[in-house]
Amino acid sequence: MRIYPDCPVSTKTIEVGGLSKAELFQKLQQSSISLNLYGEKLLFDNRFTTSGISYRVEIVELSVRDLGFQFGATLPEIYKKAKELGLQLCPPELGPYLRLEYVDQGEGNSGNLSLKNEAPSGSVTIASEIVSDEESFPKGFYVRKVDGVLWLRGYVADNLHIWNPDNRFIFKSGNDK
Repeated sequence: MRIYPDCPVSTKTIEVGGLSKAELFQKLQQSSISLNLYGEKLLFDNRFTTSGISYRVEIVELSVRDLGFQFGATLPEIYKKAKELGLQLCPPELGPYLRLEYVDQGEGNSGNLSLKNEAPSGSVTIASEIVSDEESFPKGFYVRKVDGVLWLRGYVADNLHIWNPDNRFIFKSGNDK
């Protein structure tokens, strides 16, 4: 098993910041981005902040397996291992900006949009700082494309949830720009 950084990776630089929360939401609407209730709850919460200054973030997309977890892992285990490998958590505001730029995402399975206790087919979760430890509050965003519709969705998961080895995450590269 090849582990990051000795595995195939997808990297990208995303422009983040420069818009207020209202402007960001308006841009999502103008781009026909759909949000679920958790996504809206996270985006409009006072603890979710946006930067008035634009900056760049280099991101790396990896599977849980690419981090060395052949049988899956919990979010704390995933985040700890990523840090050991030189990766960082993304700022929470990266989610909406990533969704706006990542328009060529592959199509996910539209069979069941609300699988319990499992990341949906074709989804990519943004590994970000958690803004609230409340159990029912969204832990972050994931992006997904279903039936041609681009989604920015929030998710709830506890620290005991085991993420599948094939689940995909976006991390901030350790190479600051």
